[in-house]
Amino acid sequence: MARSKTAFLLSPRTLAAAAALVAGSGLALTVLAQNFPVTPQQRSTAEQVAAAGVPLSELAPNAPDTYTVKSGDTLWGISGMFLKSPWRWPELWGMNMDQVRNPHRIYPGQILYLEKVDGLARLRIGQPPAGTALDTVRVSPRTRLAGLVDTSIPTLPPHLIEPFLNEAILVNDAETLENAPRIVAVPEDRVLITQGDRAYARGMTGTPLVERDPRVSDNFRVFRNATPLRDPGTRQVLGFEAKYLGSAELVRGEGVKDVSSATQAATMLVPATIDITRAKEEIRVGDRLLPEPARMLGSYVPHAPVHAVDGTIVSVYGDAVAMAGQSQVVVINKGLADGVETGHVLAIQKAGRRIVDRSKDGERAHLQLPDERNGLMMVFRSFDRLSYALVLDVTDVVRVGDRVVNPR
Repeated sequence: MARSKTAFLLSPRTLAAAAALVAGSGLALTVLAQNFPVTPQQRSTAEQVAAAGVPLSELAPNAPDTYTVKSGDTLWGISGMFLKSPWRWPELWGMNMDQVRNPHRIYPGQILYLEKVDGLARLRIGQPPAGTALDTVRVSPRTRLAGLVDTSIPTLPPHLIEPFLNEAILVNDAETLENAPRIVAVPEDRVLITQGDRAYARGMTGTPLVERDPRVSDNFRVFRNATPLRDPGTRQVLGFEAKYLGSAELVRGEGVKDVSSATQAATMLVPATIDITRAKEEIRVGDRLLPEPARMLGSYVPHAPVHAVDGTIVSVYGDAVAMAGQSQVVVINKGLADGVETGHVLAIQKAGRRIVDRSKDGERAHLQLPDERNGLMMVFRSFDRLSYALVLDVTDVVRVGDRVVNPR
């Protein structure tokens, strides 16, 4: 049934509200995230694999012959079913480029099956070869009205990454923090404020907080206690991570008011007016604000770096946390300047213990056991010298100071 599209003209404020809806909806985030072109590197890899197929030795030991995609699946999970290395998703796509033209678009209900010929495997979509038993579901024709919603499955569960796209505050230098506008007053007889409350803010230099410009966002992130993130080896400050408290919207910009009297001409600064639109924690005088950045939607297609990466975990996201587990977010000391980009999959290395070998003749030898792989992580947002990464799987706890390197 043909469906028509209707175009709407939206004001900047309406667009901001729509962005907020996207931020609150994992599905919406998934819809936008899937709408990205295939990168030349992904296409090149896929074309190479499509030409020859994948050796059976590269398949996962328990790779299923057939699999029906379900709602809630992810590309990472499906890739892990069929391949030993889930980050090699372009190769899984490349097994069947004729049918899967965009690796970001796999849909629930599609049947995937492995075709194995002459020691090679290709992934097909559609009905499997004759003789494969499948459940049959009989349906009757009916009419259904539905919006133009993309139901393709995401690379990773959106709810694991989305909070850090909305909340994480990471800046490169201390000057940005020192010059950030600050809250100077809250409603009378109040010490702490929360969602729905009004407050007043000004810049450190007394300049206007923000001019009312339709091209500039009126939305801000409220933060406190910016912590320097240092390179574990050099102790160099790579950036500052601030504690996210909530979000605010600018109502009126900062200005001046004439308070002249009969005997004296004078003006006074009038702070900007803000409304707290979201509060993760209670907000107070002295807390600071930074403009909310543009939405950073990525395709999140996992892939190994083409160059050598040898980095370190410098922080675990959260309050006073030094260890992380699966599905937690960490900060590493490699970023855009080091060639680290969104989608890069890195192996987490657990440092080998130091032991003492005692021989029969009483000799004591100090030994350093080799580092062992402890899991995988995927970078989902990169800054100049730092990156946020999601721990995808892990065999033991991840600690600040653990190395991250290219996956094998």
